Amino acid sequence: MKKLFALFLLIAMNQMVLAQKTVTLEDCESQFLKNNLFLLASHYNVDASKALTIQARIWDNPVISAELNAYNPDRDKYFDIGKQGQKVFGIEQLIYLGGKKRNEIKLAKTNEQLAELQFNDLLRTLKLQLRKSFYTVYYNSKSLETTDKQLAHIEDLINSYSVQAQKGNIPLRDVVRLQSLYLNFKNERMEVVNNNIEEQANLKLLLNSTDEVVPNVSKDEFSKYLKTIDFDLKSFENEAIANRPDYLAKQKEIDANELNVKWQKSLSVPDITLGAKYDQRSGAFNNEANLTVGIPLPLWNQNKGNIKYAKTILEQSKIEKQNFELQLQTEITSAWNKWDESRKNYVLIKPTVNSDFEAVYNGILTNFQKRNISLLEFTDFMESYNQANIQVNELKKKLALSAEELNSTINKDLF
Repeated sequence: MKKLFALFLLIAMNQMVLAQKTVTLEDCESQFLKNNLFLLASHYNVDASKALTIQARIWDNPVISAELNAYNPDRDKYFDIGKQGQKVFGIEQLIYLGGKKRNEIKLAKTNEQLAELQFNDLLRTLKLQLRKSFYTVYYNSKSLETTDKQLAHIEDLINSYSVQAQKGNIPLRDVVRLQSLYLNFKNERMEVVNNNIEEQANLKLLLNSTDEVVPNVSKDEFSKYLKTIDFDLKSFENEAIANRPDYLAKQKEIDANELNVKWQKSLSVPDITLGAKYDQRSGAFNNEANLTVGIPLPLWNQNKGNIKYAKTILEQSKIEKQNFELQLQTEITSAWNKWDESRKNYVLIKPTVNSDFEAVYNGILTNFQKRNISLLEFTDFMESYNQANIQVNELKKKLALSAEELNSTINKDLF
């Protein structure tokens, strides 16, 4: 009865897995671009920078002033603002000099472009995380399928051997050996399951979804990572310089800092305030219409501190860009070496992997059930078979992950 229930449960679980919709990497990336909350939140930074550019184009509002009589002692009259009274009206407008407004607009526009590059770099980083989690979940699941199949066979053997041991037909140590093998497989499975839980959580977070993600990778999709690519550091570096948003952001930061230096220098140039003024009775003659001009004297505040600060930040950004270029070369070399080593390792074992592993496994299992091989030979094979399958899936996973890391390092799909 227990065996029948276990079989029914296994069939039900298989049906549930089959009922889950598998998704390709392309499907995941499409959902990621639409739903990812990190991208949606970061896009507001771009919109905010565009708003600041709009604001930078706006001039200060003109200032209107009025001076109205409160009390006229000659006529003993309050608020004497009629024809015989007194009132003054004026309007003033601040006129920027030294290219302040022009430099402010250019700086705001550059910061807007910088925000877009930072958004694109976030997209690049999250896209790599998505692809790594996708392939990790897929190949971990493949390893779990093999281990679960073996666990089911071993569990059946334990049940049957336990019955025979109780009857005294076989020694109890055979049951213990099978139980030890079962527990060993369970422990190995738990490590893979825990890793899959973390990566599955990453996928759900990146896709902004609560549904379980069941990746599907075709043979053609995997085989593209096996193509040979010659190492050309200069060519790769040029591609990365042209394509990587974080590198372009470093250059854009220098541009912004240069504009900031210009802007701070222009702020030291005094601005002119132009205006017009009407005075009814308090001037040299009645109904005066005057032109007003005002300019601050740059005696104490010449903006020297801000100019020096801006120059210091500019030099710092130039050094950071040089360091980034050196770091970029190291990243490219490291990423290519990881991928090339993974490709060589997989190609080396590929003929063995493509042999009839499944046929050998079924043959060993059948021969053991017919008692043509010993329990020791069977358990040794089961351990070797399980390890081989897990290692093959690990090699495939490392190849895919290292290839995607190389793609991300250059920010170009080389495969």
